[in-house]
Amino acid sequence: MGFSGIDYVVLLLYLVGITIFGTRFRSSQRTVRDYFIGAKNTHWLIISLSIVATETSTLTLIGVPAIAYAKFARPELGGNFTYLQVVAGYIVARFVISLLFIPAYFKGDLLTAYELLKTRFGVKTKNFAASLFLVMRALAEGVRVFAASIVLSAVLSATLPNAQHLWLYSIIIVGVLTLIYTFEGGIAAVIWTDLIQLVIYILGSLLAAYELLQLIPGGWQQVTAAAAPDDKFRVFSFAFDLNVPFTFWAGLLGGTFLTMASHGTDQLLVQRLLTCRNERDSKKALIFSGFFVFAQFALFLFIGVLLFVYYKFFPLATPLASNDQIFPTFIVQRLPHGVSGLVIAAIFAAAMSNLSGSLNSLASSTTIDFYRPLIRPRERDEHYLKVSRWFTASWGVVLILIAIVARGWGSVFTAGLTIASLVYGPMLGAFLLGVLTRRANQAGVMTGMAVSLAVMLAIKFTTAIAWTWYVLMGTAVCLAVGYAVSAVTKRAGATALATDAES
Repeated sequence: MGFSGIDYVVLLLYLVGITIFGTRFRSSQRTVRDYFIGAKNTHWLIISLSIVATETSTLTLIGVPAIAYAKFARPELGGNFTYLQVVAGYIVARFVISLLFIPAYFKGDLLTAYELLKTRFGVKTKNFAASLFLVMRALAEGVRVFAASIVLSAVLSATLPNAQHLWLYSIIIVGVLTLIYTFEGGIAAVIWTDLIQLVIYILGSLLAAYELLQLIPGGWQQVTAAAAPDDKFRVFSFAFDLNVPFTFWAGLLGGTFLTMASHGTDQLLVQRLLTCRNERDSKKALIFSGFFVFAQFALFLFIGVLLFVYYKFFPLATPLASNDQIFPTFIVQRLPHGVSGLVIAAIFAAAMSNLSGSLNSLASSTTIDFYRPLIRPRERDEHYLKVSRWFTASWGVVLILIAIVARGWGSVFTAGLTIASLVYGPMLGAFLLGVLTRRANQAGVMTGMAVSLAVMLAIKFTTAIAWTWYVLMGTAVCLAVGYAVSAVTKRAGATALATDAES
């Protein structure tokens, strides 16, 4: 059907409307605390939905349907619902975080997750972990911004087939508009725009699923008949193979450790937990978000299966460069006018929601963990608020540049999660050493993090081990090395003290 004038109007109204809405929160930002964690008066359910929107990027909205759409030789590689095994781990992890990390965060008056490491181990450990976060979050978010450009490129190419560099214009549009309202409105703008964007992308996804069912000859009965021979509705695989990502063991264990790191140590999501009124609300917000995310992933995988069946009946005229393009292509070419614009706006909603949260969390860590203590420690709060906004702008430029480079990094969904998983292991190991042991010290934790990062990079570039195992492996290495080095250095210190006393 193509992308029509009315679709462009719907998309434009969304982009302009959400940007204007976000900028209206500027007046509530009087201190750096307001800018990064707000007034702590937002209901836990709103924050829970903001957590869902923040962890749902364009990677999810176009990458997850692509996983279910694809056809693989083995079910553990995808092409079905086996990804839900990973999402089950997401839920388990939320209960663990509620027991281990949230009480620790609410004991102190913290603005970033890494201040907890400062309290437990010292400034160097905090700076090391915060540095890893900045690098990881910037690279992973750059991939997500590029994922959004795939969508807008599909839209623009439908009506501007001879235009050049559409992907580049797409990156700039998404990046700049999100930067404007995040720069102005801080965390309050992020949370409330998250809520609107979640409603839009869930509604858009449901509309797309409904239209697919209407377009497939024979409807639901035909879907089940056409998908069953390819095992498209398979959820569980109990094979044990470290080289495949979606087995029960890799999913449950890998998903648990991935989420313990992402929601327990990553400032992007810990920042949401810190905006809650109290520890109890923070736990409720986190746990409820897990069940919502499970339902959401099931919807996206279902869309992928529907796309698989639909294109069995109506094959693509030209092959796609990657499966990531299948959902955007369907939206632009086959959905009715108006609906197409709304669903594309939904995909942009996911992109902008995740990007705004990343910008604010990157700026908060840069300001609170580095700029304030190391460069200008005695400035007035108005100064830090001003600097925070400009750090937000600077990170916006960095992410746009990374998105441009990310064009050649392969599948956007896998690339984004792989980058995060390499760093999450060392970070989670450090936090677990902090909350589970009293023996661990700064020398041990920093050594553990460094060795873990080196081991994970070696695993990534020299083995075929699936990314779902990365966080578990990285955490185990950090825990083992960190605890051992701590024990040795403590023993050495005790021996030296005893020798001094004797002499």
